[in-house]
Amino acid sequence: MPTNSVVNDIKQVTIRFSGDSGDGMQLSGTLFSTLSAIFGNEIATFPDFPAEIRAPQGSLHGVSGFQVRIGAKDVYNSGDKTDVLVAMNPAALKVNAQYLKRGSIVLYDTDSFQKKDLDKALFTTQDPFSELELEHVQPVGVAITSLTKASLENSGLENKDMLRSKNMFALGIVCWLFNRPLEIADMLLQQKFAKKPLLVQANIKALSDGYNYGNNIHLTASTYRVEPIEASKGFYTDVNGNTATAYGLIAAAEKAGVQLFLGSYPITPATDILHELTKRKDFGVKALQMEDEIAGITSAIGASFAGCLAATSTSGPGLSLKSEALGLAVMTELPLVVIDVQRSGPSTGMPTKSEQTDLNQALYGRNGESPLVVLAAASPSDCFESAFEASKIALEHMTPVILLTDGYIANGSAAWKIPDMNDYPEIMPPYVEKCYRGDIDKWKPYMRDDETLVRYWGVPGTADYMHRVGGLEKDRHTGVISSNPENHQYMVNTRKKKIEKIADFIPAQNILGDKDADTLIVGWGGTYGHLLEVMLCIQANGRKVAYAHFRHISPLPKNTHDLLKKYKKVIVAEQNDGQFAAYLSGKFHDLSNIYKFNRVEGQPFKVSELVEEFTKMMEDK
Repeated sequence: MPTNSVVNDIKQVTIRFSGDSGDGMQLSGTLFSTLSAIFGNEIATFPDFPAEIRAPQGSLHGVSGFQVRIGAKDVYNSGDKTDVLVAMNPAALKVNAQYLKRGSIVLYDTDSFQKKDLDKALFTTQDPFSELELEHVQPVGVAITSLTKASLENSGLENKDMLRSKNMFALGIVCWLFNRPLEIADMLLQQKFAKKPLLVQANIKALSDGYNYGNNIHLTASTYRVEPIEASKGFYTDVNGNTATAYGLIAAAEKAGVQLFLGSYPITPATDILHELTKRKDFGVKALQMEDEIAGITSAIGASFAGCLAATSTSGPGLSLKSEALGLAVMTELPLVVIDVQRSGPSTGMPTKSEQTDLNQALYGRNGESPLVVLAAASPSDCFESAFEASKIALEHMTPVILLTDGYIANGSAAWKIPDMNDYPEIMPPYVEKCYRGDIDKWKPYMRDDETLVRYWGVPGTADYMHRVGGLEKDRHTGVISSNPENHQYMVNTRKKKIEKIADFIPAQNILGDKDADTLIVGWGGTYGHLLEVMLCIQANGRKVAYAHFRHISPLPKNTHDLLKKYKKVIVAEQNDGQFAAYLSGKFHDLSNIYKFNRVEGQPFKVSELVEEFTKMMEDK
């Protein structure tokens, strides 16, 4: 194929595909990000879609988007504003106008920008670009619908099925614009529609014709190229957070030599964990869709009692329903991993939007004194590491662990080097027969390691280890039901100390940036990429600043207090109303240097906004 004579090399680009929920924008964005990852680029994605299954066509609240940022290096998040917007209708243009940079290319379907379409999007004139004051962008109008129909005229598809391929025609233009190899996209489409060969042929043809259309008429004055990164040798793919979480659980079960069991109930945005583990019978995984959230966690507790690595996945409303059973897991001191993929609340809230509002629930949302471990994953690929560590802690310390992710990193993707499991530590559950050094006939279910306070695990069905655990308090010596006040105080203290001692087995909190800075930015969870870029931007502006991102929430790393005390200002940035800041203040009463920055919008942080706000806070005397 001939190509344009001018190809501009660029370091990064942010592209947003946007249209109705039925326009296939999630698929187009996913394909483009996946082929870019395979090509060798760093990627960060942000799927952004409405909660309605199918909102009124052409309406503002029915707009579905998929944003991807690709680059040769330093891609920390999905980007604030877009360099290219694919707008399949006027509503997509209107909703995304605020995210367009000066000089952005707007590829739009002229067939879908007729008066009736403009009316649906509540435009008052026939010139949407002028009405939105978008004189600073480059509109590129293409009759995408008509050209797609012409492309597939002899495909054997019905008209409505042909129109479903217009997203592929648009994707073909974008692939031409950024010199993406179509061979990879063709392969991905063959995998996606393997059981529907007619759709494979139609989508590949629409994709190719879109590419050729842009190429043959020189749709823009130049095209662009983002060179692949110079990465270490290995196998790479793109992975979203939910899939990485599932893989982390599988890896931990393999390292521990136990079977993985997931008892779960579908809930946005956590359901993909259940979907992925259901496919993994090749690893001996048992994944059951239960009738409700309570059955999900109680089935997992039963599997844990029987000797499995047991997990359950949910989101905020489901975590509420699991709270009573979580208390049971604390009382019985059984290993359990609870994955909470946080979303906007309260109640049903905005189920497809992301927040960090479940931290208090994870820390305190149970009756009685119910200490457990809370971890938070930082990125899509870090979900693997965090799920592995959560499983290791649960199995080795006989405790429930809540792993917090969120909709942004659970649905978002990043380039991921498939790890070598030889680099990961073995997981050694405290089985009675391996750990207990006394007379085996004297073993009782709440006998513990003197140093870690971890109770030994007598898996039912093993000879000589008959025992009973349950929700009622037990005597620390005999394991029988006890209402003795002194015994209850002892068991409460012991369960608390056991969790606190886990701090001896986790790494010290590290610091990025300037070691001699007066200001420390603090974050946790899926805001990592945004806050890291904020720190780098502030440094580029000539100011010293440091950054600490917490994975370990409960218990905190042992050096947390000394670390925070060093700085004049500690800015804790969260997508909630200040839950982690309040937790730190409650833990360390002598600290008066904690400042809060909070947004609860259901949208990712905006780097430019945080740079401005943090700079003001740093300057404020």
